[in-house]
Amino acid sequence: MVDSKSKDEPIVISKAPDSKTADKRKQSLYFPEDMLTDIKREALRQDRSLSWIVQQAWRIARDEIKKFPSINVESDPGSY
Repeated sequence: MVDSKSKDEPIVISKAPDSKTADKRKQSLYFPEDMLTDIKREALRQDRSLSWIVQQAWRIARDEIKKFPSINVESDPGSY
């Protein structure tokens, strides 16, 4: 649960520059301030970008997240 007093900070995500499609749209992801601080600290420790850290976290967590029940079972495509 996110504390309503904590300020969420965005990370702006766009497609990788080597992406075959030249989609220039960006997506902002909002993280609680303490979580973003942890991500930044880990990126600095590993000398990696924030994007790389978030991508690795997703790859590690994806199978577990897929186990979560869907809010709307009828429209759940079952894959990403």
